[in-house]
Amino acid sequence: MSRTSTPVDDYLAALSRELRGPRRRKADLLAEARDHLTDATEAFEADGLDTYDAEKCAVADFGTIEDVAPGYRADLAVSQSRRTAVLLFAALIIQPIVWQEGAWSWNSGPDDPDPLNDLLQAVVRGIGTVAIVGAVLAVIAAGIGLRSAFVRTHLSGVTTVFALANAVTIGAIGIAMALTSPHPNGLLDLGVVTGFVVLPLLVVGQQATRGLRLARA
Repeated sequence: MSRTSTPVDDYLAALSRELRGPRRRKADLLAEARDHLTDATEAFEADGLDTYDAEKCAVADFGTIEDVAPGYRADLAVSQSRRTAVLLFAALIIQPIVWQEGAWSWNSGPDDPDPLNDLLQAVVRGIGTVAIVGAVLAVIAAGIGLRSAFVRTHLSGVTTVFALANAVTIGAIGIAMALTSPHPNGLLDLGVVTGFVVLPLLVVGQQATRGLRLARA
């Protein structure tokens, strides 16, 4: 009777079911696990075992799903935090271009000074600068995190909370700025804020939420 699956296939399928996170990174991790199991199987075959028993020994040596999965989850959480940080950086780095004075129809024309709007602009510039620097540092740290157990343990949660907090704060300030805009085209400002600020930051928030779930897994 032919077997429809092998011990290695069954093991990798069970491991895949236990993992959540960026698909490409997950596929890479499973491919690396398969390569390791294939090499181990070949070593056991060289010792005289048939393929099926060699695979069973290779799986046993690799470790139980309960022992192996946490390390893979931590790796995927780091990858997710890196993705979140990259998206946060991308969402914020375009803002100086979007809001360049006089460059676009929504940011042109005479206006009257508005103390509240001026304050909001100053606040969002400060928060945005910190967020951009933090996002860059998080991307760098994520590269280190794949090699450092300490960074891998703490990075994911910190990065995702940081990204989520900035996404909510900057998005809210952006809406407040549009509503208090001294420009005569306030509704246009609100549409631009929604398209270039709120929606990108909603994506960041979604990715950060996924990252929080992975970090707590």
